[in-house]
Amino acid sequence: MDRGLRVARAVTFVYFILNGTLLGMWVVMIPAVEERVGISHAALGGFLVLLGVGAFAGMQLGGRLCDRIGSRLVVPGAAVLCSATLVLPGLADRPWALGAALLAFGFGNGTLDASMNAHAVQVEHAYGRPVMSAFHATFSVGGVLAALAGAAAFGLGWGVPAALTAVGVLSAAVSLGAARGLLPATPHDSADASEAGAPVRGSRTVPTRIWLLAVLAFLIMLCEGAANDWSALHLKTVLHAPESTAAFAYGTFAGAMTIGRLLADGISARFGSANVLRHGSALAAVGITLVALAPWIPAALAGWALFGLGLSGCVPQLFSAAGHADPTAAGANVSRVAGLGYIGMLAGPAVIGWLTHVMALNHTFLLPALFCVVAAAAAAGVLRTPAVTGPVTDARPRSAEAAS
Repeated sequence: MDRGLRVARAVTFVYFILNGTLLGMWVVMIPAVEERVGISHAALGGFLVLLGVGAFAGMQLGGRLCDRIGSRLVVPGAAVLCSATLVLPGLADRPWALGAALLAFGFGNGTLDASMNAHAVQVEHAYGRPVMSAFHATFSVGGVLAALAGAAAFGLGWGVPAALTAVGVLSAAVSLGAARGLLPATPHDSADASEAGAPVRGSRTVPTRIWLLAVLAFLIMLCEGAANDWSALHLKTVLHAPESTAAFAYGTFAGAMTIGRLLADGISARFGSANVLRHGSALAAVGITLVALAPWIPAALAGWALFGLGLSGCVPQLFSAAGHADPTAAGANVSRVAGLGYIGMLAGPAVIGWLTHVMALNHTFLLPALFCVVAAAAAAGVLRTPAVTGPVTDARPRSAEAAS
């Protein structure tokens, strides 16, 4: 296999880790920033919406720029932007300043998210086999690095601005250093798009299938968001677990998801992306239903683990399918699917919170179970064939198969 392609895959892992680290550093610093600015938990929720708005806007721009000038230019630029804007929340000392900082940081994060996923699609296309899920698994590695960096900074007595600045400067340097390994932009013509079964360049109509992929991403990522914010609270408030035990709920979910994503590429290559989405969503539905009905802590932990394992391969299949659907608009299509999915991630905790006003917390998890069943039922129609097939002999992208 061409050395340049192996290097491109390696540096794509680097950018996914960087994104996870940058976002994780913000998460680690939330309590300190909240205290510095002097806002309540409720007010913080509103500011996080600004983070999401900025991310959504950045995703749309990042995807379109990738289609126009190539991800090789956009990815490092977006990574530097995200690194630079990470510092801003640490400098904020007024609510309005924090809001502006989170809007800017969200924009940088969204631009990086869309562009690195667009480049991941390009790498996967060149490999001729599924490699997307492993990229998403390494995003979680960044979160672990952020936790370690945050703990070290606090241990050294650094303030929030110093910690965020140090990580931002280091991340920007790594971003620029890794840029040379990215794949160059590959021109596509109308024949490429036609072969992929997509509209030719110049058509402004977004295929219905892209919106279906986006809706499924919304549903699946809403489920992820619900698990992120409510898993530990479920064990503590419903099953009356001590805080130390309740923390394992999210840990089992996240751990199972990371393991699942490391395995999902091989499974997708052998059985097809539709089967990964179908059976993964079905397993997730079983897992979250077990959580909703479990009377014992071990059963609930098993349910959270099954939920994470089932969801693990779903989103990468959707992103990959969007990117391969039309070679001339891969970035824009990825940004549409990722953008709506990100809205779902933000909406998940809020939806569960609203439902707790009318039913017990554990019973609200039947809604994510329903969404998983919908995704499983739709998998065969939306993901008709494996995302990527065929052997690879060099680093040049293959003509697209029938769009996942």
